[in-house]
Amino acid sequence: MTETNYSCPLARSRVVDRYFLEHRAKLIDIAAFLDRVDRADPRGESEDFRMTAFREALHILTSSEPARARRVLDLLSDPTTEPIAKAGVKGAAGAHNPKP
Repeated sequence: MTETNYSCPLARSRVVDRYFLEHRAKLIDIAAFLDRVDRADPRGESEDFRMTAFREALHILTSSEPARARRVLDLLSDPTTEPIAKAGVKGAAGAHNPKP
C-alpha cells in the first residue's frame, strides 16, 4: 500500500475551521450574482461567452476531480499564443471569447 503525499500540513477539519466562513460568503456572492443575471432582461441577447465559461467553471468546482483551481484558470484563460494587433477599448473580459 502506498502512502498519499498531502501537501497541506493542516488537518482537513482545521482547514474547514479556518476558511469556511470566508468561502461561504463568496458562495453567497456568487448566488446573488447569478440571481441578478437571471432577473436581467435577456430580450435580444444570446448567452454571453463569460456566463457560459462561468457556468462551466461551476461544474468544475462541483466535480471531485483534482486540480480544480488549475482547471478553472485554464478554462477562463486565453489559450492563444499569438499576440493580437490591438487589445481594444475594453481590455480584459475575464474569460476567453472563442468567437471575438
